[in-house]
Amino acid sequence: MDFYDGGSITMLVLMIGCGKKEEHKEIKPEMKGSVTQELSATIVTKSKGQTMSMKIYMKPNKFRTDNETAGTSTIVRKDLKKVWTIMTAQKTYMEIEGMNDNQQMAEEKVKGEVSRKEVGSETVNGHPTTKYEVTTKIDDKVMQVYQWWATDINFPVKMAAVDGSWSMEYRDINIGSQPDSLFEVPSGYKKMTIPGIPAGVKIPNMNTK
Repeated sequence: MDFYDGGSITMLVLMIGCGKKEEHKEIKPEMKGSVTQELSATIVTKSKGQTMSMKIYMKPNKFRTDNETAGTSTIVRKDLKKVWTIMTAQKTYMEIEGMNDNQQMAEEKVKGEVSRKEVGSETVNGHPTTKYEVTTKIDDKVMQVYQWWATDINFPVKMAAVDGSWSMEYRDINIGSQPDSLFEVPSGYKKMTIPGIPAGVKIPNMNTK
């Protein structure tokens, strides 16, 4: 997985905690509270010896990441079934339609989760967490990851591959109401056609299957 483009990071953020809730006897009671879904934070990803950070904003059914280095933002609007990629310097944006209705912005389960077991407890960026080893299956690919679930804020603050090939964590988490304007295309920005895709064509289940 290439972590160093906005789409891949957005997909990973969705994967860190999402999916339909199912009963797993190994999930401890503290995970069953109301999951924090409105916050801002910094996402730090590490892969192939490189580190990248992005700003993230969340509201129910809305999600945004800002890549300051690239000068782009990605806004996911589950309520509108749209994804906008915004190019700040050019004052332009691209739009993709079509999303998976089952996608949740933050839940206790990892995308494709089939089982989990508790393997310890740690403090991550000041948050007490329960650490789980989670087995996932997406299509025919099975993967094992660690998830650190913050028990004080009910949020998955970190995830990493068991083999150590990559990690992702939330830092500087600020829980509270986020302005609706963050999840809209800025006024005056021009809509661009995505190269190679005719205008008006919908792409089903984009980044959220």
